[in-house]
Amino acid sequence: MHRPALSIVVPCYNEAATLPVLHQRVSAAAKAAVGDDHEIIFINDGSRDASWPIMQQLASADPRVAAINLSRNHGHQLALTAGLDLCSGEQILIIDADLQDPPELVTEMRATMAREGADVVFAVRRKRAGETLFKKATAAAFYRVLDRLTDTPIPLDTGDFRLMTRRALDALLALPEQARFIRGMVAWIGFRQVPFPYDRAERHAGETNYPLSRMLRLAFDAVTGFSTAPLRFASHASVALAGASLLLLVYILWGYFEGDPVQGWTSTMLVVTVLSAVQMFVLGMIGEYIGRLYIESKRRPLYLVADIAGTVHSRATLGFQAAATRVREADLVDDTRA
Repeated sequence: MHRPALSIVVPCYNEAATLPVLHQRVSAAAKAAVGDDHEIIFINDGSRDASWPIMQQLASADPRVAAINLSRNHGHQLALTAGLDLCSGEQILIIDADLQDPPELVTEMRATMAREGADVVFAVRRKRAGETLFKKATAAAFYRVLDRLTDTPIPLDTGDFRLMTRRALDALLALPEQARFIRGMVAWIGFRQVPFPYDRAERHAGETNYPLSRMLRLAFDAVTGFSTAPLRFASHASVALAGASLLLLVYILWGYFEGDPVQGWTSTMLVVTVLSAVQMFVLGMIGEYIGRLYIESKRRPLYLVADIAGTVHSRATLGFQAAATRVREADLVDDTRA
């Protein structure tokens, strides 16, 4: 099987307004980097707009484009997994469809990879144009808290925009977990990884597909997938509460012997409330980890492919690809007569 020099993997959700410009810029950037020896993989993650018909048109007009239509909305990380699983290039560029990450940087990223002898070149955001102060602040806080909690060092201020070698991707595809945090998983596999600073642009069109709720879900997957610190919180909290209880006991005894006993209701309710809150938090975290174990134990495919437009040279190893079925007109007539 011929492996193109470069695969560009683009997960898409409701990106109909962006796709024509996206294809034009990504195609031009790929040709500038490697000529015609490239492929562009679009993944339609259950879009509700005209994204899939547009992808089909692009695939029919450009032989280097392949479009993958997932059976439903799987989420950004699993859609990205599908594209990575089905791409076949020697080098793989991951990029989002909103054009906030300029595809034209692929030539410089390839040069950095060659110069540094790296397996991963990850893009580090210096500036984030068009984003609110709240988004910037929460993103900065997220990466720094995650860095403190996880055992695996995850680069700060990075997204999924990165260039990888085939051997680094093969190592990544050997990780079959369901709750995926790709940038953390790439950091976990190791190999030589180098930063590539860049300025992030504004979104080309449409609205962000990562509202606060999805960001929180991603953050939770990141923490629970790469750290057991939330579980260790129970032991730390028990030590702190034991110390607080001892001090409270000393205070009560002091008041008793001094003839000024402590009134019971307020202190009792305070202790009960604090203990209950800690217990519920710990139980919630334990339930979250148990839930992850339950999901992993099912061993379901990570993604389901309904249709493919264009040519995909790789086979699905982490997901399932439905066979294309066509019902002949004669069969319909026979069924009607029967």
